[in-house]
Amino acid sequence: MAKVTKKQKEAQSKIESGKLYSVAEASALIKEVSNENFDASVDLAVRLNVDPRKANQMVRGVVTLPHGTGKDVKVLALVTPDKEEEAKEAGADFVGLDEYLDKIKGGWTDVDVIVTMPSVMGKLGPLGRILGPRGLMPNPKTGTVTMDIGKAVSDVKAGKIDFKVDKTGIVHAAVGKASFNAEKIAGNARELLTTLVKLKPQAAKGVYIKSIYMASTMSPSVAIDTKRFTEQ
Repeated sequence: MAKVTKKQKEAQSKIESGKLYSVAEASALIKEVSNENFDASVDLAVRLNVDPRKANQMVRGVVTLPHGTGKDVKVLALVTPDKEEEAKEAGADFVGLDEYLDKIKGGWTDVDVIVTMPSVMGKLGPLGRILGPRGLMPNPKTGTVTMDIGKAVSDVKAGKIDFKVDKTGIVHAAVGKASFNAEKIAGNARELLTTLVKLKPQAAKGVYIKSIYMASTMSPSVAIDTKRFTEQ
């Protein structure tokens, strides 16, 4: 069994067992208990009362975090020559088409998000086995397949993330970095939670949000009171 370090014990002692914290309280507490030697990611884990195996209970969406993700998101724009300048001006890190399709075929996936055009999607189909498992396949529902390439790239760079409930009914999403102040972490968390409430499937019965936990990369988790988000 892994030994609990002095730092971990100290962090756990600051979190009251069984207490449900507000988003603001949890955000401040996470900053207190994050003792990593790097700028840790702050994540939410939200358990939903849905059955993801049923199409009418799938929860998936996008949200633009008001304070960004704190991460330098690497964007690949797979576009035709007439759209290359637009993608570059919007801040895409890699811009092109056939040369990048060949690189991906060879196993290259050193990007966080791929943005493309409807006319290019046919060429991406055969690469699904490479891009799919890494969550890199562009999707019209997340705004990454569009003719407005400039806006798509700008949105991703500004803090737009997509999320999807996993097979156990949990949505995992990063809402900032431990270096953010507590107000920014809380603002991002509320934006995600409010978006999840709006996406409640009609087929979902009973209490929709069963639990919410916030944690940084290596910190203990803090339980958040779901009441505010289940009463909507």
